[in-house]
Amino acid sequence: MSAEEPLFRVVRGVPTAEELAALVGAIIVRTRPAAAPTPATESAWARSGRPGSSRGWRAAGLPR
Repeated sequence: MSAEEPLFRVVRGVPTAEELAALVGAIIVRTRPAAAPTPATESAWARSGRPGSSRGWRAAGLPR
């Protein structure tokens, strides 16, 4: 492919500048690699009810 050759072309119809911009934006977003999702942090409250916790929910009401 040469530098003069377009990456894509409109075969039928006459798109407006806004329609072409939307198409280019969609192509760019689609070809971008997906980011890895960030792991959700678990709250101390949720951890307190898990088995093996040193101070579970049962101990939470006892005097310290």
